[in-house]
Amino acid sequence: MRDEDFLLLKNLFFNLRISDKEEEHFKSLWCTKSFKQYDLITEAGSIERNFYLVLEGVQAIYVLNEKGEKVVLGFSYTGSPSGVFDSFVSGEPSKIFLEALKPSRLLAISKSDYLDLFKNDPSFYQWGHHFFQEVLFGRLSREVELLTLTAEQRYISFMQRCPEELKVIPQKYLASYLNMKPETFSRLRASTVY
Repeated sequence: MRDEDFLLLKNLFFNLRISDKEEEHFKSLWCTKSFKQYDLITEAGSIERNFYLVLEGVQAIYVLNEKGEKVVLGFSYTGSPSGVFDSFVSGEPSKIFLEALKPSRLLAISKSDYLDLFKNDPSFYQWGHHFFQEVLFGRLSREVELLTLTAEQRYISFMQRCPEELKVIPQKYLASYLNMKPETFSRLRASTVY
């Protein structure tokens, strides 16, 4: 594993207190996976077998509506975790797709190795508690925004907090995530300073 990749991994697992020997074992549990632009990383109907850390690229997580259109639920990007977490945790087939929007390189850990980390080290349990709490709070915050903010307010809020990587993906994904038509997104992008 490259030093810069391990640095991203350490940043994700910020509270780990492991010895050098444990660190080598921890590194050995992860493998690098590469995906081309628009590759499906996880397809609806399959079971998510890995927990990912994004080394490079941007991914979208989405469902298909009754018209077969993508409804974007979220994004992952350099330094963030990725995967279809509900399927990974439950072992049930996913209803969700995970797609590489840009060429992507991910670190992957299998479910059995992931669970062994939690079983053998209390700091992983603390990390997991914090991680899933942040996922839950982020989801609640997003729902409040979708239900209470205007399209322009959602656009401005998102653009103020989103990383530069997301600003260059296809507009249709951002528009879907913000629950607006692509034309509305384009109009807001042209007329709003953020």
